[in-house]
Amino acid sequence: MRKVLFVAGEASGDLHAAGVAAALRRTRPDLLLAAVGGRRLAEEGVELVHRDDQLGVMGFLEIVKHIPRHYRLLNQLRKMIERRQVSLVILIDYPGFNMKVAAAAHDAGIPVLYYVTPQVWAWGADRIPKLARMITRAAVILPFEENLLRGYGIDATFVGHPLLDRAQEMPTKQEARETLSLPDAASVLALFPGSRQQEIDRHIDSFIAVARMLQAEKPGLEVIVSVAPTVALDSSRCPFRLVHSASLTVLRAADAALCKSGTTTLEASIADCPLVVAYRTGRVSYALARRLVKVSHIGLVNVVAGREVAREYIQDAIVPELIASELSQLLDLRNPRRAEVMEGLAEVRGRLGTPGAAERVAKMASALLS
Repeated sequence: MRKVLFVAGEASGDLHAAGVAAALRRTRPDLLLAAVGGRRLAEEGVELVHRDDQLGVMGFLEIVKHIPRHYRLLNQLRKMIERRQVSLVILIDYPGFNMKVAAAAHDAGIPVLYYVTPQVWAWGADRIPKLARMITRAAVILPFEENLLRGYGIDATFVGHPLLDRAQEMPTKQEARETLSLPDAASVLALFPGSRQQEIDRHIDSFIAVARMLQAEKPGLEVIVSVAPTVALDSSRCPFRLVHSASLTVLRAADAALCKSGTTTLEASIADCPLVVAYRTGRVSYALARRLVKVSHIGLVNVVAGREVAREYIQDAIVPELIASELSQLLDLRNPRRAEVMEGLAEVRGRLGTPGAAERVAKMASALLS
């Protein structure tokens, strides 16, 4: 039997890969599925050649610390590929590692399908020719990526954003509040400090300060904190309720949200929850990013919109008083600023495609094996 190897380097990649694996199991039961991944892929019955629920790391210095572990795993995968133990490699995001896997597969003559491609539009187009040499097909999840990659000769297809599949089971606002035991009439603020421990450590104190200011201004304001299942925060540092692994439910229940940049901002657009974006990283990593990043916004909701739908506060601009002032307007259901943001979120939703991304990627994978 032929084997498909998935390589998913972090929690979001694990989730996206699991969707494709499930679709392949339904349509191609003749295939063996193996992966580098985490809990979601394991739940789909995929053989994990390496399990690491926190493989992804952020920032230049953080990546350097993990080089030995990544090097050992890369060697393991290279041996599998060189021995032709796999017939197709499906890479999900995580470009620093997955580009090396793609090179190994290309050298061995094994087709490579890249799902959730590297954000070359952010880091510079000089990387695209290298990507074009190494991969067979690309399944992209942002609408402008297809034409960008095709312009460099990459067989790219916009498959829609996988978040839309999750949105089909999204609760109503009332159902979300019932699930979270929140009063129907309460004003609710959601905090999304990050999915990785280093993100949370850099954000949580400022996020808590913002929430306290808003509670002083708006008596009765409910505050909930959305975190990954592995995260635990001491109550002395975070006095608010933690909700694990239910981001869309939290966003549906909330009147406004303070989010770190990334996929959470797109989740907010899907959940119709106005938001503010804040992000802080290490000073060395930030200095390097300022030299390399080619886009004017870091929140994906703003990247897709092509303008600042949600206010962004980056690095030293994370001033709790300023963020609280913006969120105060978003929490006011009659405020014109809230209506303006909601209109922008609707525009973003319309650009994300239609549900069924996993099935489309599975069809692409099957075609490469035919």
